[in-house]
Amino acid sequence: MRIRTVLTRAAVVGAAAVLAATALTACGGNDSTDGAANPYGLLQPGVIRAGTLTDAPPNVYLKDGKFTGFDNDLLTAVAGKVGLKVEFVGTDFSALLSQVNNRKFDVGSSSITVTEARKKTVDFGNGYDFGYFGLDVPAGSPITGFDQLAGKRVVVVQGTVQDDFATREKLDPVRVPDYNGAVNQLKAGTADAWIAPAEIGDKSAADSNGKITVAAKQLSPAPTAYAVAKGNDKLREALDKGLDEVIADGTWSRLQAQYYPGRPIPADFTPGSGSVPVPSPSAAS
Repeated sequence: MRIRTVLTRAAVVGAAAVLAATALTACGGNDSTDGAANPYGLLQPGVIRAGTLTDAPPNVYLKDGKFTGFDNDLLTAVAGKVGLKVEFVGTDFSALLSQVNNRKFDVGSSSITVTEARKKTVDFGNGYDFGYFGLDVPAGSPITGFDQLAGKRVVVVQGTVQDDFATREKLDPVRVPDYNGAVNQLKAGTADAWIAPAEIGDKSAADSNGKITVAAKQLSPAPTAYAVAKGNDKLREALDKGLDEVIADGTWSRLQAQYYPGRPIPADFTPGSGSVPVPSPSAAS
């Protein structure tokens, strides 16, 4: 009887040890599973939460309650190539990069020009577009070029490369939080000029019923790219891979033709990694 009791106790202790080891293994397995289910460290596995703007056509904007535009349609196609969906959320450009780095958003999508200063806040994927600065003025303005802005009331969207340009040129710009604010100042005659992304400036002038005209354009000094949080290399690399695939299959060229019809592509600009050929818009359609 005594021997049987000892054996029973030993069996119980052994079983408990096995259960404990099994529990530890299971915990470890769950961690591994979580990592496999969310390899890019997204806020929601399988879904990119992208911060964007609502008022900057044709690049990024809302249409019939849906986020669209070249940048956003391209991001949706890029994400699809690596098995991800995209959820867009509107924000102000001045807050976007810090929100990406603080992980409120997984990606920033808003024709973000790559600059050394911005690289201190976020990491960038490969460039997917180029851009021009546009100079929008009220109809009838005598201003015809960027060299005529000294002493003028020049409006810019805060935190943009146009803001950087105006500050560098010592123009003492008037800063507004969004593109609608800039357009409204031109329409009201409270600003002499607006330095804008050219495509957005073109669309704003076309929609102004003759109140705004485009006075001049000049090529922006750097490409635009999607922004991710510092150190999120897996997501950045996945976006770069997807971008090359949508370039190769003609999606990039098709969206260029759709949103920027007739806009010439600079000879020295190549989207993505540069390792894939870019089909012509006619071949991609």
